[in-house]
Amino acid sequence: MSTEAATPNTAIGRFAALREFWYYFSMNKGAVLGLIVFVALIIVAIFAPLLAPFSPDQQFREFIRMAPPWSGGTQPQFFLGTDEVGRDILSRLIHGARYSLFIGFFVVSAAMITGVTLGLLAGYFRGWVDAVIMRVMDIILAFPSLLLALVLVAILGPGLFNAMLAIALVLQPHFARLTRAAVLSEKSREYVTSAKVAGAGNLRLMFITILPNCLGPLIVQATLSFSNAILEAAALGFLGMGAQPPTPEWGTMLARAREFITSAWWIVTMPGLAILITVLAINLIGDGLRDALDPKLKRS
Repeated sequence: MSTEAATPNTAIGRFAALREFWYYFSMNKGAVLGLIVFVALIIVAIFAPLLAPFSPDQQFREFIRMAPPWSGGTQPQFFLGTDEVGRDILSRLIHGARYSLFIGFFVVSAAMITGVTLGLLAGYFRGWVDAVIMRVMDIILAFPSLLLALVLVAILGPGLFNAMLAIALVLQPHFARLTRAAVLSEKSREYVTSAKVAGAGNLRLMFITILPNCLGPLIVQATLSFSNAILEAAALGFLGMGAQPPTPEWGTMLARAREFITSAWWIVTMPGLAILITVLAINLIGDGLRDALDPKLKRS
């Protein structure tokens, strides 16, 4: 009887919390706009083979470096023009959205899992465990993120997967430090003491009792790290250490097109705009999440 009565109440409470979250999130119009752009990007990435007019690797040798039709080009089928070997830029950008989103999700997932676990261990056990973990995180943070990622990729070898591993390693200290700080503030709360008295073990206390109450700032950090991961991957691709040609990854497209920046501006501009719009949208979402999840920033 009690379980049946508690279930509707729990559902109503969750719905009310979700409605409150959306109320504060929607007050930030930039965040809503960023969410719309990000959802559209996800849809484009999922249906890329259907939306792209051509294959990303298909070459039209008779239309090399063809300008867009709205900028003096003579071929309306190439809406954003063609690149240095005659490939349709729009098709490559649409397929490149898949790589950028996959990079973001993979890097954030890997960095968050390892960083949160290390932060939980450091904040819960303290002592030498805390000292060792935090000193390692401090060493990683002492290096510029792009420089450290470059060194790691140089050791592992150029490639998209190695680049993602390097970026995840660079980003995980942010999650570890944030989780440790949250655990230190939550560890002495009454609900943790009650769970401990009830016989909960260390793993249950860390991952079931404490961690759910630390998710607010972690979600915001994950959103910002998503945009950082896309930027870092684009930078590594631009330097030739990330995705390798002919992969239609936006940073790699920029690297291949930089020599045509004066003669064929659209080859460079379009991938750069794609990176700019995607990262801006994600950062706007992160700003809205911060407003919605931080009680101190909620407006009455």
